[in-house]
Amino acid sequence: MNIRPSRLFVCDSMKDRDERTEEEWRETLPRERYQVLRLKGTERPFTGTLLRNKENGVYACAGCGAELFRSDDKYDSGSGWPSFLAPISEDRVEERSDVSHGTARTEIVCARCGGHLGHVFDDGPRPTGRRYCVNSLSLDFDKRE
Repeated sequence: MNIRPSRLFVCDSMKDRDERTEEEWRETLPRERYQVLRLKGTERPFTGTLLRNKENGVYACAGCGAELFRSDDKYDSGSGWPSFLAPISEDRVEERSDVSHGTARTEIVCARCGGHLGHVFDDGPRPTGRRYCVNSLSLDFDKRE
């Protein structure tokens, strides 16, 4: 499990942007994480280390440490990636149009560093009806009681 609580970025707003250059990101991130976070890659379904995590805690951006999702909002969507009902707050995740791979989707990125997280779909359970489908490689987990 990816646990690095010392890197978590806790704030009330996401206005403190992480604006590293692509060269700095390449030097900072392991190759697999760089591929997903900066080049918009996707890990294979059902292979992520956080997919079956059921511990209490917070999921943070693996790039900048910004807290993004709570374990209380995680659920098993059957999609093969960690899925969440909603981010901690609306200002933590930005939504962008994605028309790659011949289909229209909504990409989600970390609002602090712009790192690719995955996609959001409108086929989730109540109360939000949304499914934030996130790559494990995009996240770190901070276990909390």
